[in-house]
Amino acid sequence: MFPPCSNGWGSSDGGEPMTWSIDFVPLVDWRLIAVLAAVVGAVSLLGLIRRAPGVWIRTLAAILFVLALLDPSLKEEDREILPGVVAVVVDRSASQTLADRTAETDAARAELETRLGRMRGLEARWIDVTSTGADGTELFDALERGLADVPSDRIAGAVLITDGQVHDVPERVEQLGFNAPLHVLLTGNENERDRRLVVHSSPRFGIVGEEQPITFRVEDLGPREEGSGPQRTRVTISRDGEPITGMNVTLGDNVTVPVEITHGGRNIIEIEAEEAPGELTALNNRAVITVEGIRDNLRVLLVSGEPHAGERTWRNILKSDASVDLVHFTILRPPEKQDGTPISQLSLIAFPTRELFSVKIDEFDLIIFDRYQSRGVLPVLYYDNIARYVEDGGAVLVAAGPEYADNGSIYRTPLASVLPAAPTGTIVETPYRAGVSDDGHRHPITRELLASGDEPDWSRWFRLIDADVSGGSTLMTGPDDKPLLVVEREGEGRVALMLSDHAWLWARGFEGGGPYVPLLRRLAHWLMKENDLEEEALIAQGRGDDLVIERRTMADSAEPALVETPAGDRVEVAMEEIEPGLWRGETPVTDLGIYRIAQGDLRTLTNIGPDNPREFADVRSTGAGLAPIASGTGGGVFRIADAGGVSVPRVLPMRATTTMHGGDWMGLKTTDASILRGVRAFPLLAGLLGLALLLGALGLTWYREGR
Repeated sequence: MFPPCSNGWGSSDGGEPMTWSIDFVPLVDWRLIAVLAAVVGAVSLLGLIRRAPGVWIRTLAAILFVLALLDPSLKEEDREILPGVVAVVVDRSASQTLADRTAETDAARAELETRLGRMRGLEARWIDVTSTGADGTELFDALERGLADVPSDRIAGAVLITDGQVHDVPERVEQLGFNAPLHVLLTGNENERDRRLVVHSSPRFGIVGEEQPITFRVEDLGPREEGSGPQRTRVTISRDGEPITGMNVTLGDNVTVPVEITHGGRNIIEIEAEEAPGELTALNNRAVITVEGIRDNLRVLLVSGEPHAGERTWRNILKSDASVDLVHFTILRPPEKQDGTPISQLSLIAFPTRELFSVKIDEFDLIIFDRYQSRGVLPVLYYDNIARYVEDGGAVLVAAGPEYADNGSIYRTPLASVLPAAPTGTIVETPYRAGVSDDGHRHPITRELLASGDEPDWSRWFRLIDADVSGGSTLMTGPDDKPLLVVEREGEGRVALMLSDHAWLWARGFEGGGPYVPLLRRLAHWLMKENDLEEEALIAQGRGDDLVIERRTMADSAEPALVETPAGDRVEVAMEEIEPGLWRGETPVTDLGIYRIAQGDLRTLTNIGPDNPREFADVRSTGAGLAPIASGTGGGVFRIADAGGVSVPRVLPMRATTTMHGGDWMGLKTTDASILRGVRAFPLLAGLLGLALLLGALGLTWYREGR
């Protein structure tokens, strides 16, 4: 097939061609001139019919008079021809890095640049698309931005160099915004094979401790051997980087797997299929699912030893927390007190010791003893149950009062094995302001209560139970730096000891009060293993174009973090102390996908970008998606890679037709766009020339009549 002929785009040296035309500017209303012309025509026609002598001379004079009224002039326009603009969009997205596509793209760009450079009156605009968003490769959005300042009549066409995986293809040709051919140069080959894992359904949220179903399938794309039956492949499922199960699945079949949500916050589930022989990439063999773990209502048992001024402080804090289910008992009368008062007048229900501390103890996330003392209400066996409950992952908080230093102290029970401080028997009763220790400035419970180096300005307390700390961390101190708040990890569980019963003074606003709400709430949630309050934690997340790594630690230093990128590269990131107990490091993000971070014994991972990028949903080279829009503009789709290398079709200038391509050529529309630089007019029947013509015609008429 041969392309139609063309006359090109004009000179490339910015020439200024001249155009000539005749312009009329009537001296009187054109309707009067039309009437006069009609009369002249009728009279002349009658004279011709009668063969009147001198009719040709009189007709010529009349015509010159009518033309003089029209005031004709010869107009010369000085125009500058504008070059046509062709936009070349080069796809540099992630799928273009597979196989030999990068080399093919570079070779096609270089060859096309040479060919377009030889064409006169043509301006080429090169647009590289290097990033992909959540919606995949967006070449047409880049094309629209690149031609935003070009009038539509100057656009000669557009060329896309891509693998065909474009995700913003317009539905209609009219949406392109120009009337010129769109051509596609395809990299890759048409016999490519690839395996991908597709998530059919997955939850966004899940209750901690419960299983959530995830449905997926594994597909092999591309040509298959004829007669081959169903094939199977191995799939591994991991949670937060740790494998939890593996299975063999049939290709193309949906598979549903229950996965347990083990903790609050983000649970990152990975499903990975083994690599297939000869496939393009293994990046889309993996699917990432982020499930936000939601903890069911936390159950807290609050046992108050006796009514006191601050009894309702803990109750009010816990009742105001929507995530907490509170069970509260107050011991109104110990067993040794027998005064004959009916039980119905002392309590609503009897204290169910066996049910709470033996049968259902594991149902509670936290047990609080508020000024409680051992006075026979709980048998010794139940204290042993509570100690085992802590060892197995439970939590106990002791808010101590004077009874902690007495003979009835719960420290003198089997519960002492998990308590971090032993009472000395001394009660310090002197005004003091609670302070934050060095460990307290690093610990998430108390780190934000007081800036390092600042003096507390909250109200005073007046009592402290002296104790010898045997383990854990002292976060707050009283007079003479005596321990006030001590926390400790015991086995799988946690324990906290508040060695004063005057926190209620802050709640009542005494001397301006103090930060009792954040202190007590964080303390309770740390005991119940809230992720955001872990003192030893490694956290990573994407912010803009950077991966931000945070390390919370009680240590004085933090070693560099080791980052493994989705491409398998390893990067060491130095950590800088932002505030006591908090270190931070940053590294640029180059790829979308899972980043694995390690520091010492801690491991974490984070997903940058969408869980399953659209860019890798199907990475095979294909022109199917672009063919309709290219055909609608008269353009063509050309596969440029062959056994001999890269073959770019010839580029030819053409007048607009319905077909702007052939087997080995593609056309670009020639344009007539120009800028008017100046206009010069030469009157034809005005001035001396017009007067001479009119006088000559009249003279000839008189001369003829005089004969």
